[in-house]
Amino acid sequence: MRYSPDRVTVSDVHIHELADRHPGLHLHDPGGPTESLIRRGELLVARSDLPRVEVALSRWIDRVEGPAVVRLRPDVDPVAIAADHPGLPISINHVHTVMVGSPILHGTGATPVPVPLPPAPAVEVWDTPVTVLILDTGVDAHPWFTDRPWFGEWGPHQEILDLDGDGVADQQAGHGTFVTGILLRHAPGATLRHHRVLTSHGLTDDRTVATALRRTREHAASVGEKIDIVVMTFGCHTPDDQCPPVLARELEKFGDTRFVAAAGNTATTRPFWPAAHPAVIAVGATTADGQPAPFSGRGPWVDTTAPGVDIVSAHVRLTPTTREYGAARWSGTSFAAPQVAAALATALHKGAPHSMV
Repeated sequence: MRYSPDRVTVSDVHIHELADRHPGLHLHDPGGPTESLIRRGELLVARSDLPRVEVALSRWIDRVEGPAVVRLRPDVDPVAIAADHPGLPISINHVHTVMVGSPILHGTGATPVPVPLPPAPAVEVWDTPVTVLILDTGVDAHPWFTDRPWFGEWGPHQEILDLDGDGVADQQAGHGTFVTGILLRHAPGATLRHHRVLTSHGLTDDRTVATALRRTREHAASVGEKIDIVVMTFGCHTPDDQCPPVLARELEKFGDTRFVAAAGNTATTRPFWPAAHPAVIAVGATTADGQPAPFSGRGPWVDTTAPGVDIVSAHVRLTPTTREYGAARWSGTSFAAPQVAAALATALHKGAPHSMV
C-alpha cells in the first residue's frame, strides 16, 4: 500500500520478488504445484528432540542456533531433508505473508482515491470481558484506540513502519492498526490484545508465530485472563499441503479459544495455513455485493466469508518528522477475518457459549 496525503494506492508484488529481496528466504518449486516460501537452510526442532536429530542429520548440519533452530549446510535443501526423514521430529520453517498471491498482490488498484476518516467507534466496556488477541504488525496510538481501557495493557507493540530505514513506509506498514480498527468498529466493547509477529514487509514464519502463541497463552494465564478469540491475518502454503507441525501443536493447547484466520489472497483452492487447520475458522473475502472476491482463497477448507474489498479503517502514515493518523482503504482476506472475529466476540458478549460460536 502506498500513501499520498489522504490517498492510498496498492502496487503489485510477485512472490518470487520476496525471495529476491530477502536473502534468508527461499522459494521452493517456483511456479509449481508445491510452491512454498521457506526460511533458507532452517529446520525447527524441539529442545527435547535435539540430541536425536543431531545424530541422525550430523552429515547435513552446519550448526544449532538456540533451542529450536537447526542450521543446515549451504547446499542442503530442508524440504528434501524433511521428506527423506518422515519419522524424525523436524519441521521446515515456512514463511507466512499477508500480501502475496499467485502470482500478485491484489488490492485497491493503482488509482489513488480519497479516504476520509469514518466516525470513531463508540467507547464501550462490556461487563463480561471478551478478549481478542490480534497477531499482526502491532498497533499504533491512533485516536480511535488511545482512550480505550485495553490500550497498552499488554505493552506498546507499536508498529514499525520503516524496517529498512529508507525513509518510506514499508508496504504492509499499518496493517495491524488497520485490522484493529475493523475489529473495533464491529465489536467496540471487546478487550483487544496485540502481539507483533509480522514485519512491516508483511512477513513472519512458523517459529515466530508458534512462539507468540505460546507466550501470549502463558502471559494470559499468569495475569488470570482468558483469551477468547485469536485473529491471524497471515498464512502460508507448505510443500506437502499440511499444517506446519509447530503451529498445530500450539493451536491444540488453547482449550476452547476460537481461532480465526485469513484464507489468503491466493486465488486458489490450495490449503492456506493456519486457516485450513480444522481448529481454525478460515475466512474468505467477498465484494460489497456478496460475490466471492477474485483474489480470495477458496475451497472446502474455507469456512465462511466476509466483505474484504475496499474496506476502510484506521491507519497510520509515516512522514519525515512524525506519524499521522487517519484512514485508508484496503482489500484482502486479512480484513474479512477481523469482521468474523468481531461477530464471534459479540455473540460471546450476548451469552453464547464458546461451544456454540
